[in-house]
Amino acid sequence: MNKNYYAVLMAGGVGSRFWPISTTENPKQFHDMLGTGQTLIQKTFQRLNTFVPTENILILTNARYNDLVLEQLPLVKQEQVVLEPAMRNTAPCILYAALKIQKMNPDGVMIVAPSDHWIEDEKAFAKDVIECFDKCQNEAVLCTLGIVPTFPNTGFGYIEFEKESTTPLKKVHQFREKPDYETAKEFIAQGNFLWNAGIFMWSIATIVKAFKNLQPSQYELFLSGMADYNTSKEYDFIKVHYPKAENISIDYAILEQSKSIFVRPATFDWNDLGTWGSLYDKLDKDEDNNAVVNSLVISQDAHGNMIRSPKDKIVVVDGLDDYIIVDKEEVLLIYPKTKEQDIKQVLAKVKERFGDKYA
Repeated sequence: MNKNYYAVLMAGGVGSRFWPISTTENPKQFHDMLGTGQTLIQKTFQRLNTFVPTENILILTNARYNDLVLEQLPLVKQEQVVLEPAMRNTAPCILYAALKIQKMNPDGVMIVAPSDHWIEDEKAFAKDVIECFDKCQNEAVLCTLGIVPTFPNTGFGYIEFEKESTTPLKKVHQFREKPDYETAKEFIAQGNFLWNAGIFMWSIATIVKAFKNLQPSQYELFLSGMADYNTSKEYDFIKVHYPKAENISIDYAILEQSKSIFVRPATFDWNDLGTWGSLYDKLDKDEDNNAVVNSLVISQDAHGNMIRSPKDKIVVVDGLDDYIIVDKEEVLLIYPKTKEQDIKQVLAKVKERFGDKYA
């Protein structure tokens, strides 16, 4: 394996649209969402570990998930778990991780990858990433992977690339916000728009320089801890200074301002597993088009449902179509799939009425 390859696995999110399985104390990346025997973070780590050395994979997560990470990823040492003491979006944590890597190996190239995506063709994924790594090692550019749209999705941001490009890596013209349905249809019709999957590659030198030029105050804040990074003093520094960082995404902080971004249209199937509906789409279905995880289902006149329960629990469903049915110890959710985006609001009501115990 190339010792200059690094990965930053983003595992700090809460995944509230997967409530009640995903909770603040135990979010979706630490669950076996598809019933495969592996949690999402385990699957992502394994995928990255096919081409990135084990010791070069950093897990970026909230301090409260430290024990979960070490329990689920036994190959990972404590010093590879980069702990955020406060939630500050993606830019601060990426800069923090990049400076840690720079201190270890200034010649490194890194991939930033979410921990909760599902990718089946892992060889194609590795090939696409290494293609981007090669470009990043030879040129001062930022790279991203874009997903070829299969329908006018309004839940993703889009990447517009230069139409005349004939090379596999295409110059990015601009990043576009989540569109309405008509705009999404126009994007797809134009043929030079990709879904933004939030998977990024760059050399350590290039991303650090980008922060220095485009986010100087953020850069100075984290640079001031350089002497402490990768030592026993690191967390004391971060605990004090990290909460001072601006709450800003890498997209706003760097990508939308940079003039040297390239996108590689992905050659692999991808699912962001952001909602129960996206999980339903990914799973195999029974003869009534129900998707089932763990449950032993008896159904009558029930179609298109997403059903999940503790393992081998018998679930009887009669007369329900297109519902999310999730049974988890003290919480039972029976909710229309068409309203899945409202689960966050349901969760807020649960917290208001019953406190944080079930959230």
